[in-house]
Amino acid sequence: MPEVQIHKEVFNDVYLPFLEDYSPLQIIFGGSASGKSVCFIGQRPIYDVLRGGRNYLIIRQVGRTIRNSVFNEIQKTIIDWGLTGLFNINKSDMVITCSNGYQILFSGLDDVEKLKSITPLKGVITDIVIEEATETEQASIKQLEKRLRGGSEDIPKRMTLLFNPILQTSWIYQEYFASLAWADDQKEYMSDEIHILKTTYKDNLRFLTKQDVKRLENEKDSYYYDVYTLGNWGVLGEIIFKNWKVFDLSDPDCEYYLPDAQRTNRRNGLDFGFSSDPAAMPVMHFDKKRSRLYFFDELYERGLTNQELAPLVIGLIGKDRVICDSSEPKSIQELKEKGVNAIGAKKGKDSVNFGIQWLQGLELIIDVKCINTKREFSTYHWKKDKDGNAMRIPVDKDNHIIDGTRYGMEDDMVESGSGTIEDWRE
Repeated sequence: MPEVQIHKEVFNDVYLPFLEDYSPLQIIFGGSASGKSVCFIGQRPIYDVLRGGRNYLIIRQVGRTIRNSVFNEIQKTIIDWGLTGLFNINKSDMVITCSNGYQILFSGLDDVEKLKSITPLKGVITDIVIEEATETEQASIKQLEKRLRGGSEDIPKRMTLLFNPILQTSWIYQEYFASLAWADDQKEYMSDEIHILKTTYKDNLRFLTKQDVKRLENEKDSYYYDVYTLGNWGVLGEIIFKNWKVFDLSDPDCEYYLPDAQRTNRRNGLDFGFSSDPAAMPVMHFDKKRSRLYFFDELYERGLTNQELAPLVIGLIGKDRVICDSSEPKSIQELKEKGVNAIGAKKGKDSVNFGIQWLQGLELIIDVKCINTKREFSTYHWKKDKDGNAMRIPVDKDNHIIDGTRYGMEDDMVESGSGTIEDWRE
């Protein structure tokens, strides 16, 4: 193992103390573009594994989202630092092994059996990093803490939670922040057991473009400005959807359990995206008799070409029809050429508000693995006027699954007797 020297200049200054901080629980949260994922997902694991003695387990709630997010972040660091000769990157198993034998492992909390069996080749897991920790359940984090037990007492173990503070109702806020009477202008808290750090884009200006800064500073919606620009815990008033519940729909003992053979009234809708916006597709079943809409699965990926998107869509819905955003006819045609049964949505005047009103009249049942569906329905809200009063205009952000839901259900909206397509075309 050759000696490797990594200059501290590659790290964001605000995170440098954490390279040698071994607080058992570290909570790094705040606004967008603050560099927290770059440091704690991409950089610190490489820095530690190179020095030896530490193995990382990096977690997201849903395993299949790892490949295009945290796994790519670490590969990028290895390439940028010129270390490809010192690491074996197993892309199929998503295991990164340093030439000294220490490893960076990946898993989703939805794959319990894989999580139980994960063991590094050398030593024990010393670090668990949870990306988008607000997607997780408190019980899952408690189970992960057990994984850090055992091994040499001389090697300090750490768990690190990374997230944007989406809602103050999160269990993370209630567990770690409420008792501290955390204030919006507070930046840090430290005790023997926990180290909390809040950062924003202002802590990362050295690595941002003027366009990045302008986008954050010009955010008009108060909720998104508070959460993603200022890094404050989100508080929402005029929520649009309150008629949803989350269950483990794979559990036969669940009151809403529905075997695949009984999901005969399938619905799928696709909202296109690429870089900043994701391609989003809810996979649904509609129980007309009970006015109940089930969300069994979701696709939610950024950076996909239509050639990459097509097999993912087919993998989830096979030959079932998917109703797509009709503003991209070229994309629809390309999906068709790849075997997707895709058609364009019949958008029309006031279709957004019509669709919202129609969906508000249903019972929405969301599977636990549909984390983006849950997040969108929990944060979708009305715009406010200059006096702070809610208008009947939804904020056009974080609504990709919701748009896909409207597309997928548009025929049912018309059949329900709520009007003709011409009445609500956008």
